[in-house]
Amino acid sequence: MNRPARLAVGVVSAGRVGAVLGAALARAGHQVVAASGVSRASVNRAEELLAGVPLLPPDEVVRRADLVLLALPDDALGGMVRGLAAADALRAGQIVVHTCGAHGVRVLDPATEHGVLPLALHPVMTFTGRAEDLERVAACCFGVTATDDDETAWSVGEALVVEMGAEPVRVPESARPLYHTALAHGANHLVTIVAEAADLLRAAGVDHPDRMLGPLLSAALDNALRHGDRALTGPVARGDAGTVLAHLRVLADHAPEMLPAYRALAVRTASRAEQAGLLRADLAPDVTAALERGSDEEHR
Repeated sequence: MNRPARLAVGVVSAGRVGAVLGAALARAGHQVVAASGVSRASVNRAEELLAGVPLLPPDEVVRRADLVLLALPDDALGGMVRGLAAADALRAGQIVVHTCGAHGVRVLDPATEHGVLPLALHPVMTFTGRAEDLERVAACCFGVTATDDDETAWSVGEALVVEMGAEPVRVPESARPLYHTALAHGANHLVTIVAEAADLLRAAGVDHPDRMLGPLLSAALDNALRHGDRALTGPVARGDAGTVLAHLRVLADHAPEMLPAYRALAVRTASRAEQAGLLRADLAPDVTAALERGSDEEHR
């Protein structure tokens, strides 16, 4: 695998991801020469993780860099790339990397026209923007996307990831939307489910729901990753239709805003449990009927 030489790195911008990856590249032996950041939070992160690095406008950051790290929100990335291209801030031979999960390298086309090597390196991790995130980088995977027929670019992207201590996983351009949907569905919705479970426990009088949920959900996640659908437990998988209906009624009375999501997930759980042979065929109709009756609770 080709290993990039020592590179001058420019970070646009010093958000939670950009500051951490900039620090990870510096720890790997590269030199962060400039970063952009306007908000107080970005300035504070730069001071902590990129000490001594000047904060400059994005075009000046890019002009100083051999490796441009664009750590921007999905919807802001395209406009930034077009703006940098229009400002002639880019030059042939630069490596331009973005960290968005939703995009491959086509979003970098305006930069590629200037002769840069385009890469998408998406860390499959959630960051706080603090120093401890450097250890998270070393324990995660990166979704790597390069131009399909450019093996050199793929190798450079993989080498950069390995240098940061992480594991590169190739994701073709065409698969990028499906890849990002999978990650968002798992991680983002997991946070919502956990937060809502904690809300219900507080309503039940539990002062520290994190202590109750932590061991349970950690075990559930571990089992799901190891065993897939075979890890399913609970009233839907057991065919306890009466309990399922009771849950729907409780939500209708105490947290009606949660009822549609609970019911939708229970329908998917029943389907997967039945396909996996966990939900007995003779009990599945009772669960389905309970969930259909529960739909009336949503509208009462």
